[in-house]
Amino acid sequence: MSPDATVRGVGVSVDDGGDRTPVVMLDVGESVVPIFVSDDQAQSIRLALEGGSFERPLTHDLLLEMTAEFGAAVDRVRIDDLSEVTFFAKIETEQYRDGERRTLSFDARPSDAIALALRLDCPIEVSPAVVDRAGRPSSSSA
Repeated sequence: MSPDATVRGVGVSVDDGGDRTPVVMLDVGESVVPIFVSDDQAQSIRLALEGGSFERPLTHDLLLEMTAEFGAAVDRVRIDDLSEVTFFAKIETEQYRDGERRTLSFDARPSDAIALALRLDCPIEVSPAVVDRAGRPSSSSA
C-alpha cells in the first residue's frame, strides 16, 4: 500500500531565468514531493484547499457532480509513477449497478487527481517509488 499524502500547499518555483511555475507540495511521511502544475490547476487546487467556490462550477466540480449523478464515487487517487519529470496518477472509483459493485481506474494528471481528492476529502496515495525519486526531506524547501 502506498503512503497517504497531505497537501502542504501551492507555491511558486522561480528558475534561474526568473520564470515562475506553480508547484503543489505533498507531505508524504518524512518527505515532501513537489509537483509542478499549470496556473489554472494551481488555482483550482488553492480553491479546494480554501473551501471556496465560484458562482459557476469549475471543471473539477462538474466532474464530481456528474460522477455522483451516475451513481459512482471516487474512492482514492494515486500518484503512482514518474517518468523523467512527468508524474502519472490514477483516480480509483466505484459504482453500484443492479446491486453489483464495479470498480474503475482512470488515468489522470496528478493535478486533476489532487484537485478532486481535496474536494472530496478522499485519500491521496503516493507510491514509494515516486517518493524515493522525487521526495525531499520534509525540512527542506523544493
